[in-house]
This record gives sequence, structure tokens and C-alpha cells, in this order.
Amino acid sequence: MTHMVWSGDGALMWDWGVLDFAGGTVVHINAGIAGLVAALVMGKRKGYPTTAMPPHSLALTVVGASMLWVGWFGFNAGSAVAANGTAGMAMLVTQIATAAAALAWMFSEWASHGKPSVLGIVSGAVGGLVAITPASGTVGPAGALIIGLASGFLCFLAATKLKRALGYDDSLDVFGVHAVGGIVGAILTGVFAATLGGVGLAEGVTIPQQVWVQTKSVLFTIVFTGVLSFVILKIVDATVGLRVSSEQETEGLDLALHDERAYNA
Repeated sequence: MTHMVWSGDGALMWDWGVLDFAGGTVVHINAGIAGLVAALVMGKRKGYPTTAMPPHSLALTVVGASMLWVGWFGFNAGSAVAANGTAGMAMLVTQIATAAAALAWMFSEWASHGKPSVLGIVSGAVGGLVAITPASGTVGPAGALIIGLASGFLCFLAATKLKRALGYDDSLDVFGVHAVGGIVGAILTGVFAATLGGVGLAEGVTIPQQVWVQTKSVLFTIVFTGVLSFVILKIVDATVGLRVSSEQETEGLDLALHDERAYNA
């Protein structure tokens, strides 16, 4: 995927004219689809969904998300490979989209469940980080705001309504946040790169043309990653296996596989 998107003339998606500044297809859709296929091939955790499986520590969740948010400035702005205006704008739109997505998820959760949650805000923020990744070098602040709002709302629906309806066990919502957020960001890059303060498109390329190119790259990534992930997982399952025994799963993998125990302070 990295070669096809970023390696220059002669690479498939580069030749298509795909806009992916920091890895929407290369990283997030790629990983999100692989995660979904892995969840389907491996099956559900023991006890899912009847047994409650809340986060271990919301405090650590917020700490981790905060570190991720700060690190993402380097991830997106660093893709400019220079300390210039493109890097500065990438930092700005990353902040705007992430904050907007966090609020969009929070208000969606509030309307749906009657209460907002810290976990929801954190999840929305990650969805916004994901969605702005492919667009961070080409969209302006207004476009980033819309991308953030769209990703927060759509990732919320995917991670709650869609997952519940289809019944797959995606413990960290890799598909709902990374794949869906990446898809939203990749497609909307084609719209906002040329509108609301974006840097514009290549000469002679219209917004509908660019949106089709972006959509084609999303569809290709889904099929390419989905098929190869399935094949790789089946090979691993046939050789070393994918799942531990039921007893090891109940005991916990820290103890069963590593003889490590977490001690409470």
C-alpha cells in the first residue's frame, strides 16, 4: 500500500492521482479492514457480548489519547518533510478536525443514550485524527471542521449501531474508528482540497473527478487488504494457530503466555 500510494510515477494509486497526505489509505483503511477481517476469522471473545467488558482504566485511556493527539501533530505535519506553511496548516487542521470530531461523537452519544461520556469523547477524537490524516496537507480550516464533524458522527454510528447490528467483536473499534474514519477522510479530501480554503486540485481535475479517484482508492484498499488479510490469517491458523485455549483465555494472556501479572499500587 505504501508503494502504491507514495512511491511516485509508475505506482498504481500515485498514477491515479490519489491525495493521501499522511496515510488515510496506507495506514487507517488498511489497518481497519485488516482488523475487521481478523475479528471475523478469529471469532468472538469468550463471553462476548453477554459479559460486560468495560475499559480497565478511563484515566489511562484519557492519558493515552492525549499523548496520541499530541503525537499526531508530528505524524501529520511531519509528512510535509519541512518546517513550512504546509506543515503549519497540517497542524492547524489536525487540531480543528480532532476537536470537532470529539464534540460530534459526544453530542451523538448524548442524543442517543441520554448521557455523554469521556470514553465517547476520546473515541471521537481518535476518529477525527484518523479522518484528517489523508486531508491534512490539502484542506483548509473550514474543510477540516466539516471532516471532523462528519467523522465523529459516522464513526459513532459504525462503532455502536453497525457493530451491534452485525454482531462482530471488534474490541477496540478498529473498523468503526480507523476504517470508517479513514474512508470519510479519504473521500472528503476530494471535496475540500479544492473548496473552503483548500490548496486546490491538479490542473484540469474537477471535484467530481477527484472524489471518484479517492473513492476508487478506498474500494481498492478494502478489497486488496481484505483478501490478503484473510489469506494470511488462514495460513497462520493452519501453522501456529490464531487462538489460545479456552482455559488460557479465561486465565488471561498476560499470565498464560508471559507469566506476567499486573499489581495494583
